[in-house]
Amino acid sequence: MTQLLQARQGQITPQMLEVAEKEGVAPEEIRCGVAKGVIVIPCNVKHAGLKACGIGRGLRVKVNANLGVSDKASCLEKEVEKLKAAIKSGADTVMDLSTGRERDVIRKEFIKLSPLPVGSVPIYQAAAEAEEKKGDILAMTEEDMFKAVEKHIADGIDFITVHCGINQASLNVLERNPRLMGIVSRGGSITAAWMRKHRRENPFYQNFDYLLELCLKYDTTLSLGDGLRPGAVADANDAAQIEEMIVLGELVKRARDKGVQVMVEGPGHMPLNAIKACVELEKTLCHNAPFYILGPLVTDIAMGYDHVAGAIGGALAAFFGADFLCCVTPAEHLGLPGVEDIIEGVAVSRLAAHAADLARGKEYAWARDEALSRARRELDWEKQIALSLYPEKARFMYREKNPDAREGEPCSMCGDYCAVRMDKVSFSRPS
Repeated sequence: MTQLLQARQGQITPQMLEVAEKEGVAPEEIRCGVAKGVIVIPCNVKHAGLKACGIGRGLRVKVNANLGVSDKASCLEKEVEKLKAAIKSGADTVMDLSTGRERDVIRKEFIKLSPLPVGSVPIYQAAAEAEEKKGDILAMTEEDMFKAVEKHIADGIDFITVHCGINQASLNVLERNPRLMGIVSRGGSITAAWMRKHRRENPFYQNFDYLLELCLKYDTTLSLGDGLRPGAVADANDAAQIEEMIVLGELVKRARDKGVQVMVEGPGHMPLNAIKACVELEKTLCHNAPFYILGPLVTDIAMGYDHVAGAIGGALAAFFGADFLCCVTPAEHLGLPGVEDIIEGVAVSRLAAHAADLARGKEYAWARDEALSRARRELDWEKQIALSLYPEKARFMYREKNPDAREGEPCSMCGDYCAVRMDKVSFSRPS
């Protein structure tokens, strides 16, 4: 029985208790949120050793890290190293986006090694197998698509991205309203190309009830992919994106009615002034389902620094109500990310999430910032470093910049002209 169905029956599950303790809220509050569908707890019953993670209304903003091999680069050992780096860096979930030949081994290894919820995109599996066996990605059948979903769910995947919102109606809207960048979602482009070639409806949309039956079996959370997300700031909040969002809103209700946990994915590339409207539209059209955002990147010209562009957009989106940030790495638009890219991507996304939690008035966020500021006022470097988001990096930089420093002394930036020490000497301050 899914977390959603149990919540509706008034049951507080061990996962709900764990989330409540982590978030510092009453277990009943978590149960009510899950029952309404405004909170999800992705937790496939076959994923052993999983630490429960709540995503949604009233909870801390969460961060996901994308991992996985392509058909061009990486290997199992490197991906396991990336997984460990993502966990150590503080990611709340990870996704396996593998398309290479080691994809089955990597997915199972991630599930075995990760205490975090693991997500995947099953259509990548179906497409890769069609390419290998038939020489054509689009030669996959409906049966192939659903077999891939079944395989991932049976392995223990906690949430799956499926691009159900691309249907004939939303594609027609896209064709009537041409974009600068067209379809930039990998899963979305595969789905749309398959539909155009075979002149058929999207199997995941047409057979949505069957998809829900599969998710019910192991309590896999459905993440409704934004196949028509904008890939350029010029395309933000256009007709195709909104049409798909309307479809996703209808599917959210159908998933909840069946007892399947569901969240909705969002853009993409979006200028700062368009983010608020996007988040508000999702919350309205998709019935307050948890909103899972890629970025959004607030400019198209940040190559090499796309993680920063994504963090800027993510902080603003989360402040306006987004619940879940998918981290963007410095390698975005350039190639498969390495270990250091994963570390940097998670770091800036966690900063964005914390900034949003702070602006949303979360007590734990304010308590941590205020504690660090008190330590800074006292020139207590060890406490400052311990309270920082990444103590290991802060400690390394402090020692590198201040090789002869002693506790309580100003840093090398100001030295004897330290404003904090001068102010402390001149005026007394309350503790």
